[in-house]
Amino acid sequence: MSGIPHDETSNGGGFVFDCRFIHNPGREANFKTLTGKNKQVIEYLHNDKKIQAFLENVYAIVDEAVENYLIRNFTDLMVSFGCTGGQHRSVYAAERLKIHLLNKFDGKIKITVTHTEFPELSSN
Repeated sequence: MSGIPHDETSNGGGFVFDCRFIHNPGREANFKTLTGKNKQVIEYLHNDKKIQAFLENVYAIVDEAVENYLIRNFTDLMVSFGCTGGQHRSVYAAERLKIHLLNKFDGKIKITVTHTEFPELSSN
């Protein structure tokens, strides 16, 4: 599936972040068959200052929205990440945001991660 994912909740979407400006590990032979959930790719991107700065900005934006949604009793917020193949950077970013939100909002929110290009990587 290409493009912005469909919002199953009928709330009109949410945030969409483009990861294509970040160096693509998939262009390196040793990462080509891996995904953003593989240890080697995670370590590679963890050491990339550009994606770490990007994620800090994403965290700030999404944290504000989640805090507001909790106050207003809203139930669904969709956050999407995209990159060239949906395999490395966007998978990594989605997984890092999940970890961040679980730590920050400890038990107050439910998170479902759907990797549209690699459904087998998805989790609740």
